[in-house]
Amino acid sequence: MSPVLAGALQMLALVAALALAHRPLGDHMARVYSSTRHLRIEKWIYRAIGADPATEMRWPAYLRGVLAFSAVGVLFLYLLQRLQGSLPGSLGFASIDPDQAFNTAASFVANTNWQSYYGEQAMGHVVQTGGLAVQNFVSAAVGMAVAVALVRGFARSRTGELGNFWSDLVRGTVRVLLPISVVGALVLVATGVIQNFSGIHEVGQFGGGTQQWNGGAVASQEAVKVLGTNGGGYFNANSAHPFENPDGLSNLFEVFLILLIPSAMTRTFSRMVGSLKQGYAILATMATIWLGFTALMMWTEFSHHGPAFDLAGGATEGKETRFGIAGSSIFAVATTLTSTGAVNSFHSSYTGLGGGITLLGMQLGEIAPGGVGSGLYGMLIMAVVAVFLAGLMVGRTPEYLGKKIGTREIKLAACYILITPALVLGFTAAAMALPTPGDSMTNTGAHGFSEILYAYTSGANNNGSAFAGLNADTQWFNTTLGIVMLLGRFLPMVFVLALAGSLARQSPVPATAGTLGTQKPLFSGLLLATVMIVTGLTYFPALALGPLAEGLAS
Repeated sequence: MSPVLAGALQMLALVAALALAHRPLGDHMARVYSSTRHLRIEKWIYRAIGADPATEMRWPAYLRGVLAFSAVGVLFLYLLQRLQGSLPGSLGFASIDPDQAFNTAASFVANTNWQSYYGEQAMGHVVQTGGLAVQNFVSAAVGMAVAVALVRGFARSRTGELGNFWSDLVRGTVRVLLPISVVGALVLVATGVIQNFSGIHEVGQFGGGTQQWNGGAVASQEAVKVLGTNGGGYFNANSAHPFENPDGLSNLFEVFLILLIPSAMTRTFSRMVGSLKQGYAILATMATIWLGFTALMMWTEFSHHGPAFDLAGGATEGKETRFGIAGSSIFAVATTLTSTGAVNSFHSSYTGLGGGITLLGMQLGEIAPGGVGSGLYGMLIMAVVAVFLAGLMVGRTPEYLGKKIGTREIKLAACYILITPALVLGFTAAAMALPTPGDSMTNTGAHGFSEILYAYTSGANNNGSAFAGLNADTQWFNTTLGIVMLLGRFLPMVFVLALAGSLARQSPVPATAGTLGTQKPLFSGLLLATVMIVTGLTYFPALALGPLAEGLAS
């Protein structure tokens, strides 16, 4: 079987599995977030944190809940790392330095999971399981809660209430993320992913000498790492490490988990707003981008010309032989079109154009299908912009799901879109202009610039993957990337929740003959064009200096 055909079959299997899970999971999440019943364990959690799940919140109160909970998470994870040397189960590792502890705490709370350290050489069992794994759950649940709040903004009328943040947080964790993660961890263990609390082992190497390996609760953390579109690996090699991702089957299953909740949330959205066709229109746009990017990535990596590439059958540098070019390309696109950041290959070793595809996937806002929650609310923001542009073209007040898109709504959407490019391009320019950050680059020219651009793109979009080749464990990068990750996560949420509150206060507008049919293929095409033009062209000059220049020169 040819590698290209094997890749096509993997794609077909992946699409089939996602299609089978789409309806039951999407409907389940709609019931979870619409139910008035609370499980016993949820009631215990509410009592422990002193929250009343029945209290409806307007958007400022909902936002305060998001920010307060996340701030406590940053502080707790920071202190846990700083005290690691005094905690049991640390495997003898010392406490983490202040700048790296801040960077890691900000990263995992922001659902970015950027790592500037070697996981197997820095973090013990307590920090990995009690700190990082916990944030893998709750940071994902925060993103889902904000998305649901925006959906309620479209679904409700004549009220500013968006639900209860604490209830949405707990339900998303207990009823969605936890049960799927348990099943996912069992499947990963069956494929060979390790799950233990063993210490450090010294093992012999081929040709003599020894090497140290430590165990850990890897399967349980790996499951929620990909399910919650987190991305932080237990080991430095992330999902390229055989303890995290042993073979082609585990690789395909991890991609399935990455795409599972973000794609199913379009069904949740359609159920909550009362129109299945609206969800299919959003899903069709996401799927078109994802399939197009995957096909383009495979083309760049399989067909790159040159003697070495011809002998190897494509661009094999930086890719594990057990996954091959196809499995690596599928994973790379899935992880950069979502906010996952897990990698099973080194993106820096991809062809110039292949590296540009990973960059552009993040720069579009990771909306195809995006992160858990963040992908849906990002695409809904783009839908608001799309109907506004359509309204300008036909000379009528734009509407979406029965809500008018007026001056306030489009200003909030515009602020959401502009935040991330401002962070990415501003900090990239500063790093290139100052003398010290440039010392961290191991490459010069276009590829070196791509390393810096990728780092801040990954941080601001809460992705967490790295281009490799950049020494990010410095005070400059630990501090600035930590700031970028926090601002890139929570500033957009401010505008999302403000938009949700504005929409929820409106009265529904009846559809007329002039109303744009946002459930039709024409709108999906308009939405796709809006995504590519409004967000994609923002980064074109930067891409031209980095991956495009490298790709055209090779």
